[in-house]
Amino acid sequence: MPTKQVFLLGCVLSLFATTTFAADWLQFRGSDNSSVAASAKVPVDFTAEKNVAWKSPLVGKGVSGPIVVGKKVFVTASSGPVVQDRLHVLCFDTDSGKQLWHRQFWATGRCFHHPTSANAAPTPASDGERVFAFFSSNDLICLDLDGNLQWYRGLGYDFPKAGNDVGMSSSPVVAGGAVVVQIENQGDSFAAGLDTLTGETLWRETRKASANWASPALLRDATGKEVVLLQSPGVLTAHEPRSGKQVWKYDAQCSIIPSATAAQDRVFLPAKGLTLLEATATTTSPTVAWESNRLAPGNSSPVIVGDHVYILSKAGVLACGDCKTGEILWQQRLAGTFWATPVVAGEHLYCINQDGKCFAVKLGAEKPEDPPTSELGEQVLGSPAVSSDGLFIRTGQNLWKIAAK
Repeated sequence: MPTKQVFLLGCVLSLFATTTFAADWLQFRGSDNSSVAASAKVPVDFTAEKNVAWKSPLVGKGVSGPIVVGKKVFVTASSGPVVQDRLHVLCFDTDSGKQLWHRQFWATGRCFHHPTSANAAPTPASDGERVFAFFSSNDLICLDLDGNLQWYRGLGYDFPKAGNDVGMSSSPVVAGGAVVVQIENQGDSFAAGLDTLTGETLWRETRKASANWASPALLRDATGKEVVLLQSPGVLTAHEPRSGKQVWKYDAQCSIIPSATAAQDRVFLPAKGLTLLEATATTTSPTVAWESNRLAPGNSSPVIVGDHVYILSKAGVLACGDCKTGEILWQQRLAGTFWATPVVAGEHLYCINQDGKCFAVKLGAEKPEDPPTSELGEQVLGSPAVSSDGLFIRTGQNLWKIAAK
């Protein structure tokens, strides 16, 4: 099919909303990058036996989080005796935990990564009809929901200098008929948008050659218009997802692990601790509402619920801040080191440390009592997913569904 026809087909299809369920968790931090499932009902306490709907074993290794589309949950993994050059995409039934299919591929790019990480570090994404599995080797695989290969892009093969020995972990986002990847490193550093239907490169922008593990985020306005936020060590830029056109930028020394979170016309940016920007999808120049060095996130991204922002520090201290002023309302010390971004289910914030201990913290302006704690006894590095009545957690060995029985 000629390129012009492919482009027109993509534009026509983008006019029609993909059928998705309200309970879908389509990408890292949820369908809208908020980490919030306000109507979900998940137990606040569980063990390896209590309130476990099912547990399914996983192959290889991975620190990516699961995503949920309809009645299917997807997760990636990587394996190999020397380097993790074998790429896995797995699909499970959300109700039973039965493995529905398992696809395997060979990596084309650099597979080096930190011993605590894996080639399967980025969380996959979906548009409701396809799954986009991205890996540290910069291989991007598109499958339909039944596991049939739609296209494959070896971006590490195309750009062999893109990567570092610690590994990449930026997760893709899907918007406007494009899957956007952020591949920032000390070598060939860039961001790109690829057509969701064909895998063709729609745009590619050179970024500063510097290590960065932050993921793209989405900013939507009241009309549904959206831009992709690209957070780099020295700047935050907003782009039209399909054309890559830069809409606005904000110069700042941004964090390189926790990612920006957008809520309504506000962007909570991990910079100078935490910076609140007032901006929309059509803003030409964002406005700084406040900055707070006391609300500095550690490895986890900010979570916004109503007028409150929740931050987990590197020391494992959870802080609740006022979104209007940046004032800290309360702080609570939790135990351990946290890599997973907390998720909201109903009235609780679920914070899971790397040892698999979960703290279910009651939301609100008043400091809660000591939260209920749960332990799975397995390492957790990837951010969980929430869908309807279930909390989906990826550990080092298994995929778990936590749900009331």
